[in-house]
Amino acid sequence: MTSEPVRPAGGRAAVASPRRAEILAAAAELFARRGFHGASIGDVGRAVGLTGPALYRHFRGKEAVLAEMLLDISERLRAEGARRAADPDPARALDALLRWHIAFALDNPALITVHERELDNVPEPQRHQIRRLQRAYVEEWVGVLRRMRPDAPPPEDRARAAVHACFGLLNSTPYSASAVDRSAMGDLLYAMARAALHQVS
Repeated sequence: MTSEPVRPAGGRAAVASPRRAEILAAAAELFARRGFHGASIGDVGRAVGLTGPALYRHFRGKEAVLAEMLLDISERLRAEGARRAADPDPARALDALLRWHIAFALDNPALITVHERELDNVPEPQRHQIRRLQRAYVEEWVGVLRRMRPDAPPPEDRARAAVHACFGLLNSTPYSASAVDRSAMGDLLYAMARAALHQVS
């Protein structure tokens, strides 16, 4: 299996400029390594060659950086998930979803770490939106799983639990991906996740 490159899928939270994208990428690495409270807005600025005041021309503050970071990737996942889940062949749709999420997980371990640890530091309005986007992404997978068995689809709650368990596996890359090379890890994640999801009934 060859993992596909992660690319923006459009939507409300798409990053507006290469400079903002650079800032968000640097912030993700810093927040993952030091924690949200352990990295200052000045640290983020220095990572991209900006002073603190110059960074404020792009973002209102550190919370705004974190909010846009997680909104952006949540919207990209939701939009691309919806596109791939729309394939009328559910087996092909599941394969496409797996390949997309595995590419994301391998290419963005810092984002996964930041989301797991720092979502509570996002202001409430944006945090609510992020959770809504994530639920919508999960439901795309749930719909595909249920279409896999049109004569006896698994109950929605069982399919949803399976999707969340699958995400736990795929999002293990901050801890597991360094064990083998990228291609081998992608193949391993794909085989394990596909086998698990095909057992849902």
